[in-house]
Amino acid sequence: MTHLSPRPALPSAGRPLADRYGRHVTYLRISVTDRCDFRCVYCMAENMTFLPKREVLSFEEIETIAEAFIARGVTKLRLTGGEPLVRRDIMELVASLGRQLRGGGLEELTLTSNGSQLARHAEALAAAGVRRINVSLDTLDADRFAAITRRGRIADVMAGIDAARSAGLEIKINMVAMRAVNEDEIEPMMAWAHARGMGLTLIEGMPLGEVGIDRVDSYLSLRELHDRLAERYTLERTDKRTGGPARYVRVAETGGILGFITPMSHNFCESCNRVRLTATGQLFLCLGQENQVNLRDALREGGLDGLDAALDQAMILKPKGHDFVIDRQHAEPALARHMSVTGG
Repeated sequence: MTHLSPRPALPSAGRPLADRYGRHVTYLRISVTDRCDFRCVYCMAENMTFLPKREVLSFEEIETIAEAFIARGVTKLRLTGGEPLVRRDIMELVASLGRQLRGGGLEELTLTSNGSQLARHAEALAAAGVRRINVSLDTLDADRFAAITRRGRIADVMAGIDAARSAGLEIKINMVAMRAVNEDEIEPMMAWAHARGMGLTLIEGMPLGEVGIDRVDSYLSLRELHDRLAERYTLERTDKRTGGPARYVRVAETGGILGFITPMSHNFCESCNRVRLTATGQLFLCLGQENQVNLRDALREGGLDGLDAALDQAMILKPKGHDFVIDRQHAEPALARHMSVTGG
């Protein structure tokens, strides 16, 4: 991989990224590919049309953009997809970004994975400086797993989780909570994860793209679920924060951490510190809005000055929040793009 070293300093290096509402952007999520080896029913259509590879950012461009964000105060990078580990030679990018952890201003490099490719990459991730990862897992039942993912094998994910634990990576399980789909597995998943020293974060379904389930029927309010769990477990307040939108409690009976990501029942827009870079270089300022800036064109046409100006423009465009609604009057997706485009 071609590595620009050293790169010129950004014109506005040191000036933080702050939007019109006084929120500082310190967290960049980078979708390195829209491709995935699963077709999860809440995330993708069964027959997806993926981006031509020529439209996808090169690793060098991703690295340049990431360094621009770091120079302006971003301290956390998360690699997403699609499935980030299906991109060819992905560990070259991870290793290059990992160098920013050694005096480059970056405090954390992490990723979200479906786990299918973890078995062969876990040790390299740890060597690059990744310390914790999120693994998306919505069921422990092999048949149900195959139905939700449409093509995945749970044995591959379990092997990946075992490899990641052996490599010393801290793991948090992400579970999309769906009524009448996996609602009955939430407590067993919590017990399973906590018994292995892993956290569990529950996520409400979001109305993005045409997918394979009825979102109204499958929507499960996590506020409702929290109250239900509180009748059976002692949910203790905790000051745990991971830089993202989850709110955490400690479950006294298991000793483990349980998180709730609630874009529908209790949004977290007032404290949003995140922006999302797509695989084609579009910077989305909100998961639930279309506000975006083309960083690929800004970089290719204007270099570092153009990129820096685009970041300023992005802060002006970042909206106050999203307008997600799921009910029978709003059964259509709020946005046409699938979750895999922006990486969640």
